Amino acid sequence: MAKCLIFQLPEKGYVVRGSVSSLESEGELFTDLIMSGLPKKTVTHSPSCMALNLENDEGWDAALTGVDTLMHTDSPFYLDAPKDEETLIRPVVDGTKRALVAAQNAGVNRVILTSSTVTIVSYPQKLGGATFDDSDWADLKASAAYGKSKILAERPAWDFVATDAPEIALTTINPDLVLGQPIRQRFGASLAVVERILSGKDPMIPNIGFSCVDVRNIATAHIAALERPKTAGVRFACSSGYLKLAELAVIIKTQYPNRKIATRVAPNLLMHFLGIFDPAIRGIVSALAQGAEVDNKKRRRSSSILNFAMYPKAC
Repeated sequence: MAKCLIFQLPEKGYVVRGSVSSLESEGELFTDLIMSGLPKKTVTHSPSCMALNLENDEGWDAALTGVDTLMHTDSPFYLDAPKDEETLIRPVVDGTKRALVAAQNAGVNRVILTSSTVTIVSYPQKLGGATFDDSDWADLKASAAYGKSKILAERPAWDFVATDAPEIALTTINPDLVLGQPIRQRFGASLAVVERILSGKDPMIPNIGFSCVDVRNIATAHIAALERPKTAGVRFACSSGYLKLAELAVIIKTQYPNRKIATRVAPNLLMHFLGIFDPAIRGIVSALAQGAEVDNKKRRRSSSILNFAMYPKAC
C-alpha cells in the first residue's frame, strides 16, 4: 500500500519522504516505481528515503524534521501464525508509539495511521449477522496475533493524542483485506492469500470470507484524509464488499483456467484438524463459517469528507 501512496502523492504535488528498512533496498523501491510507470523525473525529486526500524529510535526524529504530515503505514503481517505472538505484536505496537512520539518531537501536527478492520471485527459475529462498523472495537482476548497487534497499536494511539499530544490531529484508515494489482513482484501478506490459491497447494477452500478493498482505494483514502481537516479524530472502516474465499477462488480460476485451483469448500472439522499441523490454517479457524461484514457507513454517509470510490472493488 505504501508504494501506491508514493505513486499517487507526487501526482498531486506532494513531496514524499519515505522510510525503508535499509538504504540498500531504496534502489529496489525506485526501480519498482519506475517500472510501474512513475516518471523518472518524479522519482528524482520525490521521494527521498531514510532507513528506519520500528524497534529502534535511531533516525526517527531526523526523518520527521520539516515534515507536515506523517502517514504511518508500516506494520508486519505474516500469513502463518507466529510461534511467539510477541514477535509480531511488539514491532507494531512499539513502532506506532515511536512514530507518534517522533512526530510530536518534530512538531508534526497531522498523523494518518493505517490500522485495520481487525480492530473492529470480532468473532463470533454479531447476533443476527449484523454488520460491524467503525464504532466497534474487536475483543482483544479473542483476537489472533495480528489483530492484537493492531488493537494494541491503534487504541493507545488515540489515547496518546487525547492525553499527551492534543496538538496532533489523528485519523485512522481501517481497511479490510487489501487486494489489487501489486507494484512489481514484491507484495505483502494480503496478496499471499491469492498466491496460495494460485499455488494449488490446498485441495479445498476453507469456509471463510472477507470484506475486501482495492489497494488503490486505500491509498486514495489516505490522501483524502490528508486533504480534509474534518477527518481528524475519526476512524474510517474501508470496505468495498464481502466475498467468500471460495468465490474468490472461482474468480481466480476463471482468469487462470489452466491452473490447478481448488474451489470446493472444506468441512470445518477438517480445517480444525489441519490447523494442528499448518500454522496458516490455524490462524483462521476461529473465522470458519462466520460471515462478519464491515459496514463503511461513515465513509458513505460522509462522502464529501472522505470519498475513495475511485476503483471497482478489488474482489
